Amino acid sequence: MTLKQVTIYTDGACLGNPGPGGYGVVLLYGEHRREISGGFRRSTNNRMEILAAIAGLRALKEKCRVLLYSDSQYLVNAIDQGWAERWRANGWRRNKSDKALNPDLWAELLKLVEANKVEFRWIRGHAGHPENERCDQLAMEAARGKNLAVDFGYEETLHQRAR
Repeated sequence: MTLKQVTIYTDGACLGNPGPGGYGVVLLYGEHRREISGGFRRSTNNRMEILAAIAGLRALKEKCRVLLYSDSQYLVNAIDQGWAERWRANGWRRNKSDKALNPDLWAELLKLVEANKVEFRWIRGHAGHPENERCDQLAMEAARGKNLAVDFGYEETLHQRAR
């Protein structure tokens, strides 16, 4: 069975870090195009970058071959260099003393990556690439939105640290 080839562009943004956050996604398949975005009242830039990739992969209706572009070296390296898989294998720890950040999102992203054939590629942000610029615009608009959702993974982590 030949898998459909889908190209996904993603970007995340925060107004302050942490602050109101948003993500933007452009999915391309043949002549089809879909744009996705979402915003949260308080999050971090890295969480929004990861969530953008999750949102793009969640939108797939079947197993696909995916070329996923992100301007986040953190995101691309965590997958390509196996960091996220190591963190998961080590109980979401980067090393003996440091917990991995954002384990809720990494766990979901790894499941989605394993369910598809995904290749991550880094693209320089704010360098004039039309799809990356559109993702940035979607992310910023989402972060500036009204009635933003709660990023429970981020806010619960804050409450745990405060205890």
